Amino acid sequence: MASDSDLIKLYSQRILALAADIPHRGRLEAPQASVKKRAPLCGSTVTVDLDVSDGVISRFAQDVKACALGQASAAILGQNVLGRTRAEIETTRDTLRAMLKDGGPVPEAPFDGYEVLEPARDYRNRHASILLALEATAEAMAEAERAACA
Repeated sequence: MASDSDLIKLYSQRILALAADIPHRGRLEAPQASVKKRAPLCGSTVTVDLDVSDGVISRFAQDVKACALGQASAAILGQNVLGRTRAEIETTRDTLRAMLKDGGPVPEAPFDGYEVLEPARDYRNRHASILLALEATAEAMAEAERAACA
C-alpha cells in the first residue's frame, strides 16, 4: 500500500510530465474564435484559438502561461479536444469545477485524466488556473457559434 508521500510524489511526477507535453501548443492562423482568460489571483493566462465545424472543434491551439497545475489541466484538455462539442466541453468544465470546489467526481471519458489534479482540491488559490483552458475553450466555442449564425 502506498503512503501519502508516495502518492504525492506520483501525482507530482504525472503533473510535471503533463505540463511538459501540452498538445496543440501555440496559436492558429485566422481562427474562427480566439479567447484569452486570466486568473487574477495567480496571473496565469490561457489563450485558445479554435474553429468549429458541424458543431465540433475542428482546429485548436492553446498558448498556456500557467503554473504546473494549469499546464497539466491544459494538457489533458489538449489530448482530447478535437471533435468535441460545446456541451462536452462545458460538462467537463463544470464537473472539474465541482471536483475541485465541492469534492465531486472526476470528469469522465473522453476527458479522463483529471484525477491527477484531485490533490489540488485543498489549494483553492490554484483552482482558477486549473479551470482556465476549459473556460477559454467553452467561451471560444460560443463565440465561434455566434459568428457562424451572424
